[in-house]
Amino acid sequence: MKYQSQKVAYAYFMVAMGLFAIQVLGGLLAGWIYVWPNTLSELLPFNIVRMLHTNALIVWLLLGFFGAAYYLVPEESERELFSVKLAYIQLAILVVGTLGAVGSYLVGIHGGREFLEQPLWVKFGILVAAVIFLANISLTVLAGRKTAITNILLMGLWLLSLLWIFAFINPDNLSLDKMYWWFVVHLWVEATWELVMAAILGYLMLKLTGVDREVVEKWLYVIVALALFSGILGTGHHFLWIGTPGYWQWVGSIFSTLEVIPFFAMMSFAFVMVWKGRKNHPNKAALLWSLGASTVAFFGAGVWGFLHTLHGVNYYTHGTQITAAHGHLAFYGAYVAMNLAMFTYAMPHLRNRDPYNQVLNMASFWLMTGGMAFMTFVLTFAGTIQTHMQRIVGDYYMDVQDQLGLFYLMRLGSGVVVVLGALLFIYATVVVRREVIKPGPAAVPGE
Repeated sequence: MKYQSQKVAYAYFMVAMGLFAIQVLGGLLAGWIYVWPNTLSELLPFNIVRMLHTNALIVWLLLGFFGAAYYLVPEESERELFSVKLAYIQLAILVVGTLGAVGSYLVGIHGGREFLEQPLWVKFGILVAAVIFLANISLTVLAGRKTAITNILLMGLWLLSLLWIFAFINPDNLSLDKMYWWFVVHLWVEATWELVMAAILGYLMLKLTGVDREVVEKWLYVIVALALFSGILGTGHHFLWIGTPGYWQWVGSIFSTLEVIPFFAMMSFAFVMVWKGRKNHPNKAALLWSLGASTVAFFGAGVWGFLHTLHGVNYYTHGTQITAAHGHLAFYGAYVAMNLAMFTYAMPHLRNRDPYNQVLNMASFWLMTGGMAFMTFVLTFAGTIQTHMQRIVGDYYMDVQDQLGLFYLMRLGSGVVVVLGALLFIYATVVVRREVIKPGPAAVPGE
């Protein structure tokens, strides 16, 4: 670790991992309720469990992004952060907002819009925290060295924060409501977050493989261009059945199929960098997570997204368990695994120790990835049966659900494996077994 202000990232990563544990345990409880539906039905209804699961996911991923930015920007900009105090104030606001949202959900106070259920004061808190973050990071970058990694990271985070404004717009007309809702949800996960993912992946490849910066930057600009070209109009695949004009069926279908390309490019980029690299980096676990994230993202976001994105197919599959299969594998590969790759790389530096507990860390990768892959296959088969019985044959929804019990039981089993992997990762990352690194000469901050 070259700059003292990078230590801010440690607090963000620790809070993120705490929420990560809550998120996967909430998902496990939701999977249990699918099998035994009356579990906690009065004390903690399923819709509240699902809110906790999805909201914890979004918040810990954002905390991971913020922490990653605070870690890599000083190194890339060759100077200390503009303000460490502002970074901690931002974290405090986000933690208070998270606790407030959870408390509100538990007593039945929420907005009722999936992913955007937060009470209004929490939404404002998130906006304030985002403004603090953007000011802090932007002033750091503007005063220091500019690189492709910081440029792309800043573009992704600025767009991410600006799009959050649409979370405040909640018109009475349901079609308009859904349109603005997708401006946040889709344009986050299939446009701006992809830029953040690409920047973090580029930084990790630079550090782990030793490939020249010029090679990494060329790849990054191509990936970003592809992501924005396909992702922005690709939003149209959510407009197919919400009352928008019919031309969105074609625009959404065509550009959505192109969304496979940036994820394929990201996977190719990671493997080509490792192939070209000559650096035998000691942190093998971080390299495994980096390659795994780009690969699983290609299959989850790219291939499984493509499976049901054409409007002729989506007409039948919309809202079935096929959607759940795609969502789980895509989120895990593109963002969960990428954040965990960053944690794995940065935590030894933040704690001033050699890479530690690597075997356990890599075991957690295979547990989580295997569990999530099995869950995806199970939900895909369940969704295929559901589509036929419900949308083709015309059976009642609940009658169809009764026929899917075996698949939900298998999904619960795979969820147990994912949770074990997540807890093992947290243990391997937090509990230290290796010697402290002897401090070398400190780097001199850039002018």
